[in-house]
Amino acid sequence: MSSPANPSKGLEGVVAASTRLSDVQGDVGELIYAGYNINELAGKVTFEEVVFLLHHNHLPNRRELDDFKARLASYRDLPKGMIDLLKAIPRWTPPMSAIRTAISGLGCFDEHAEETSMDANREKAMRLIAQIPIITAYFHRTRQNKSLLPPDPSLGEAANFLYLIDGEKPSSEKESTMDMCYVLHADHGMNASTFSARVTIATLSDMYSAITSAIGTLKGPLHGGANEGVIKMLQDIGSPDKVDAYIEECLAIASTRPSILARRTSSAWPKSSAPSSANPSGSK
Repeated sequence: MSSPANPSKGLEGVVAASTRLSDVQGDVGELIYAGYNINELAGKVTFEEVVFLLHHNHLPNRRELDDFKARLASYRDLPKGMIDLLKAIPRWTPPMSAIRTAISGLGCFDEHAEETSMDANREKAMRLIAQIPIITAYFHRTRQNKSLLPPDPSLGEAANFLYLIDGEKPSSEKESTMDMCYVLHADHGMNASTFSARVTIATLSDMYSAITSAIGTLKGPLHGGANEGVIKMLQDIGSPDKVDAYIEECLAIASTRPSILARRTSSAWPKSSAPSSANPSGSK
């Protein structure tokens, strides 16, 4: 049988799911979270507020944010066996491989890992959000023969990560820069890692297995390599006067890349979303 004149390439153009979480429009350089353009969020709200938005479909008020931050901070401590595992991983192991292995290991230390109710999965999701940065920082310091510091519950997610990496509390500028990076990377629609996680969880497997699958694809050079590319890009840019030209070049490249499409469910977004300005914490 002869092949069609214009065969489809993989899942390019295929609608794989409906979502209210995010919409990526690479051809016009837009990223939308739950109805909010990223420009309305980045630099205006914190990573914790964005996580709350993605989970609850609205930005938190001050009380909700304080409770949410305290909850995340309370989940940061790793089981001792998990720390021992990180210390046992060879130092030459690529960080993404170590993180993948550690997340799989976390499932062994969670006696409720096989519970798959919505409430149980929400709880696991919160723990993973809080513990993955700890795993990353601890492996980094272990490779350098540095002591492992206990998480500081008084610090936000971005500041605590930098504190555990550097061994000292970050400056406000450093913290805000990392926090903005967290916000920009919080969700990117139906990419390869999201798709693989959905396939795994669709078999009624557990949360840890799904996230392990996701990171297995994220570490691939055609997916996770994009993050390394960002670092190289920053090194290539060199100075602020080159930023605009570099962004235009990147957007032009992004618009030609195939992607797995997720149909945005606009009706799931609150009518107050996509405002002329975001509604930061404490203003509701």
